[in-house]
Amino acid sequence: MISDQLQKNSNISAGFVLYENDLLFRSRAFQPTLNTRRMVISGTLGDVKAQHVTLRFLPMNVSKKSLHDFACVFWDYSVNDWSTTGCSKANLSTGSLQCSCNHTTNFAVLMSFRMDHKYAESLSAISIVGCSLSILGLIITVIFQIITRKSRKSAPTVLLVNICVCLTIFYFLFLFGIDNPNRNLKTDSSVSEKNVILPSDLHQDPDRGPCTALTALMQYFLLATFTWNTLYAVHIFILIRKTLSGPPSGILLISLVTGWGLPAVVVAISLGVAYRVNNPLGYRREDFCWLESLNQDGKFDFGKPMFWGFLLPVAIMLLLNTAVLIHFGFATCKKDPLLNSTAHTSMRKRFLSSFSLGVLLGLTWVLGYLVLSTTGTTSYIFSILFCVCNTTQTEVHSMEIQKTKE
Repeated sequence: MISDQLQKNSNISAGFVLYENDLLFRSRAFQPTLNTRRMVISGTLGDVKAQHVTLRFLPMNVSKKSLHDFACVFWDYSVNDWSTTGCSKANLSTGSLQCSCNHTTNFAVLMSFRMDHKYAESLSAISIVGCSLSILGLIITVIFQIITRKSRKSAPTVLLVNICVCLTIFYFLFLFGIDNPNRNLKTDSSVSEKNVILPSDLHQDPDRGPCTALTALMQYFLLATFTWNTLYAVHIFILIRKTLSGPPSGILLISLVTGWGLPAVVVAISLGVAYRVNNPLGYRREDFCWLESLNQDGKFDFGKPMFWGFLLPVAIMLLLNTAVLIHFGFATCKKDPLLNSTAHTSMRKRFLSSFSLGVLLGLTWVLGYLVLSTTGTTSYIFSILFCVCNTTQTEVHSMEIQKTKE
């Protein structure tokens, strides 16, 4: 709507052009990241200067997102970018986007949207019970290993204790920190009265801290668990290859540096590459506190930290552990006629030895990959198997140490 105090006998030539998109108006200040479209309307009154121009826009619908804010702008040819000079927002309570400007030129509305996050449901009973039993079993295993440490060599004890400590801390963090505490915080859904150019069409609240910290801690201790599992596999391999000479000197110090240092390096790289205070969702999810893995379309993205900061290094370690397990299985099944212990070992005991070692090396976590790669009922079945297998994981820790010693 255009209003101007003109004399009744004045002749006005008015012209309007509607651009379906803003491809001709490339902005440096406003950088859209969503697949949204901005219409631009151009108006001119010839030699007459307008005093009041009112424009009304309908907010667009964007899937799984709601309007956060908007800005009334015009294209300023002096800076070759959008500007808010002479424009303001009007009637914010009407539901439409209304702008008021004191001149005619190329007008547009820059809209910013926020994600409508659907927070994950609380942990199920089977997850809580399974994790609780695992924590109890891990604590008992650590106490048993410390009490009986004099009866075995130090290296296996240290390795196993570190595995149990890392996994115990991870389960505690998982139980009490997987739910995002931000889910209970109310966000302000009202549009700001200030008319300022928006940086992007996707709004992200600054990081509040706890969820990101919990994600980084869970990533660290779970990676540390797999790292110690792999170090234990290396120790088993050395024992098989060097039965008489034993492991080389200094391997315990190398294991300590690698077991605690390597996960820290991976987490530091993940935070440095993907995390920003104004965009924490580049590193973590919002629906629950864990690494981000999906793109804006909800599809798995290999460029997200979930893949290269967790799945990829864990897959490499699991492949190494699998190779050690296969080697251990062949070595166990071989019968040496000079050794009575191998000649009278039943196939059942050999299978249990290989199975317990496989559980100890974390190979049951392959089910976790199946949970991530499936949906619906299949994913639910794998989730139950994953919980059950990892609940019983701690029960074979002490048995495996004894088997290795024999």
